[in-house]
Amino acid sequence: MPNSELMPIGVFARRSGLTSSALRFYADSGLLPPAEIDPVTGYRYYSAHQVVRASVLRQLREIAMPLAAVEAVLDAGADEASRLLDEHVAKVVGDAAAAQQKAAVIKSVLGNAPARPITALKGPVLADAVEQVLTATAREPGMPVLAGLRIEAGHGAVTLTATDRYRLSTRTLVPIESPGQTWAGTVDGDELRAAVAGIRRSVLVRLEAVPHGIWLRVTGGEDRHCRLLPEEFPDYRLMLTSLGEVTTRVTVSKEPLLRALEEHPGECVALHVADRGMHLRSADDEHPGVPLPATATGQDLRIWFGLTTLYPAVSTAIGPDVMLDLRGRDRPVTVRSAGRGDLTTLAMPVKPDPSA
Repeated sequence: MPNSELMPIGVFARRSGLTSSALRFYADSGLLPPAEIDPVTGYRYYSAHQVVRASVLRQLREIAMPLAAVEAVLDAGADEASRLLDEHVAKVVGDAAAAQQKAAVIKSVLGNAPARPITALKGPVLADAVEQVLTATAREPGMPVLAGLRIEAGHGAVTLTATDRYRLSTRTLVPIESPGQTWAGTVDGDELRAAVAGIRRSVLVRLEAVPHGIWLRVTGGEDRHCRLLPEEFPDYRLMLTSLGEVTTRVTVSKEPLLRALEEHPGECVALHVADRGMHLRSADDEHPGVPLPATATGQDLRIWFGLTTLYPAVSTAIGPDVMLDLRGRDRPVTVRSAGRGDLTTLAMPVKPDPSA
C-alpha cells in the first residue's frame, strides 16, 4: 500500500477515538493489527479502511464486552453480530439487576434493624392482584416511581395501587391477619413481577418491612426481597376525591368489548353511549360502529380513548361484566367489575378529533 494512504498511530488514534496505547494492545491481541510496520523503526501505520473497525471495537469495549466476544462480533455478519450484541446486553442488564437486588438485601440488614411484620395475605389472591394492578405502571425517564406499586396496609385492609398518569389501578384485599398498625411503601414493580410465580404457589404470604425494602415470606419456597422506591408516589386519593359526579353508567359484557377492541383498526376508539346501549366506533367514522351488549343509564355520551389505555383497564377487570362510570368527555372513566368492586381502574380519555 502506498505510504500516502497510511496513517501513523497518533493520527489513527485521533480518527478512531482509541489511545495509542490501546491500539498497541489491540494489535498485540490480534484484534486490530496495523496495516504496516516499518521494519527499521518499528513504527505502526494504519489504513483509512481500518477506522470503522477501530471505532466499532471502541464502542464494544465501552459497553464492557469481553475481548473474545468483541472479536466474534467484529468477524461476524450483521445478523450474527446483532444477536451477540443482544446476548451481551441482556447479560449486563441481568447482572446489574442481580447486583441491585443483592445490595438492597445487604442494606436491609445493616444496623441490625429487625423486620417489622406488615400483614399476611393468601398467596394466589396477592399474585392475581399484583399482576392486575401492575398493568398501570410505566417506565418514564425521571419518574421511576411510575414503575412501582404502592402498598398500603391498615384498618383491616391492604390496598395496591399503580399509575402511569393515563391510568390508575387500585385493588383492596382483605388480609388473613389484620395489620397491627398502618404501613405504606412503593415497591419496585419489576421485582414484584419476578416474585409473582413464587407468591402464587404459596398458600400464605407474610409481608415484612425492613429498611429500604420488604420481604415476602412464602411457605415451601424461597423468600423474596423487593426494594422500596424512595420517590414520592402521586397523590391518587386527591384524584379520586375530585373525580366529580357520575353522569352516565354503562354495564357491558367484558368479552365482546375486549374482542371489539382487539379487532379495532385504529389507535383511538370512541364509545358512543345512549339509552339503547353502547357502540364502539372509530373517531373519524360516522358509521354507528360495533354494537355491544350493554345497559346504560344517564346522559348520552360519546367519549374517546387511546386503545393502549382502555384495553388493559378492561382486560384486568374481574368477572364477565364491566361497569363504566363516565363523567363527561374530558373526565376519567372508572372501570370496575360489575359484581366486585375491589379492583378499580381509572382511564383518561383523549381529546376527540374535531371533525368527528
